[in-house]
Amino acid sequence: MQMSSKRNVVLYLDRDLVEKTRNLGFNLSKTFENHLKQLITQFSQVSTLNNCESSCNKQSWWAEPDLNRRPLARKAPVTDNEDCDQLLERFHDFQIVDLRRSKRTAYEKVWFIKKLLQIMKKRPTEISREDLRSYLKSLESYSASYYKNALMALKVFFRDFLELPEAVSSFKFPHQIFKPKQIVSKEQLKQFYECLETKKEKALFMLYATTGLRRDEILSLKLEDIDFERRMITPSNHHGETKKSWVSFYNKEAEKALKEYLDSKKHSRSERLFPMQRQEVVELWKNSKRQD
Repeated sequence: MQMSSKRNVVLYLDRDLVEKTRNLGFNLSKTFENHLKQLITQFSQVSTLNNCESSCNKQSWWAEPDLNRRPLARKAPVTDNEDCDQLLERFHDFQIVDLRRSKRTAYEKVWFIKKLLQIMKKRPTEISREDLRSYLKSLESYSASYYKNALMALKVFFRDFLELPEAVSSFKFPHQIFKPKQIVSKEQLKQFYECLETKKEKALFMLYATTGLRRDEILSLKLEDIDFERRMITPSNHHGETKKSWVSFYNKEAEKALKEYLDSKKHSRSERLFPMQRQEVVELWKNSKRQD
């Protein structure tokens, strides 16, 4: 029997059975397809109900209708904003609770999947491997890191959350070419620093330059994270498993810049030391570089 086209279906199977099947190297999709072909061929040759019953009794692998199967999912269009939002919210919670990912990581993956659903205009279980291949092909003009993040979101969503590994199993991550970082001189750093206009900007720069902390680690700092006597910082923003951080220290120049900033800092409802968004910092560095 020739299959002219294929589509995704959802099957509910015993978890242990699936694990044992995979350990033995069986392809679940191909196994089900082959058995269904045999069954359809067999039943198409039976002309009467008696012959059909007799033929079924001879096949020990035929399990007969599943009277205890789970009910079908409600067939709501994916363009229904309420249902889509509920699905994405469950996906977000799945990452936080089941996978122990950070809130930021969960948010980024939800963002990618939301974009995918807006483009496909299908229910997730109706999105085929060919659909995903076309979507990934449209990302070829983006950077390797963007493509990698998008593909990771697809794998977590389809493979882990929806338990549809066949939809994404063939897609590989791009090879990222290592590019050595350009090390700037102290003179260049000094020139850059002089282009910064406010005490806040200078304190931010000095902490980046002397602590070695990541961007989000600096932006999430609170006063209680800093031991001013020891000039020691203990970041507390990592709650996932992909990134780790411990303590870091800053030098006397950073201490001076930080003190000047805190003395002039106006009261804010935010507890963060630097109540700024990531993109604000990016634009700040770009503007200072242009002035340099």
